[in-house]
Amino acid sequence: MVLFAGTSLTAGLGLDPDSAYPMLIQRKIDSAGLPFDVVNAGVSGETSSGLLDRLDWLLRARFDVFVLETGANDGLRGLPTTTLQSNLERAIDRIRAKRPDARIVLIQMEALPNLGPKYEAAFHAVYPRVAREKSVTLLPFLLNDVAGRRGLNQADGVHPNDVGEHIVADNVWRGLRPVLDGIANTRH
Repeated sequence: MVLFAGTSLTAGLGLDPDSAYPMLIQRKIDSAGLPFDVVNAGVSGETSSGLLDRLDWLLRARFDVFVLETGANDGLRGLPTTTLQSNLERAIDRIRAKRPDARIVLIQMEALPNLGPKYEAAFHAVYPRVAREKSVTLLPFLLNDVAGRRGLNQADGVHPNDVGEHIVADNVWRGLRPVLDGIANTRH
């Protein structure tokens, strides 16, 4: 199983539940003939602290891959990047303790520029640093080629529309596919 934990961006806020990018990933998995089911555990409004609060519940699932998309709401609230980093590290440590054989995939998130270049740079740097220090796979920014593009987002300008969501799924799939192939190949 591939467990997606994240914010409204993972939950698919404003979209039909079957159109959220984790469900689009399920279709790609099926088309590739890979033996994985997707579970979408995205929650609108969740911060990295909120993820930690519900992590024990998520860890009851038997997953092969844990895809971690969090931090966007931390950035929207201007929460300290040191807190974000600590929360990501703690989440990864807890996932590893409970499921040492599972692969962990961290999705890069970005802060909006309205908080200033210093915060934006510090926020960006958290993800590669955590991925490197915790030896997890880092995927590119979730909203590459979607963020800030009116025709690819809903009226709120933040959440992808159906067209944008397909681009998001492609962004994630490019990095996730090799992880899934590697797991599937070791099972044969």
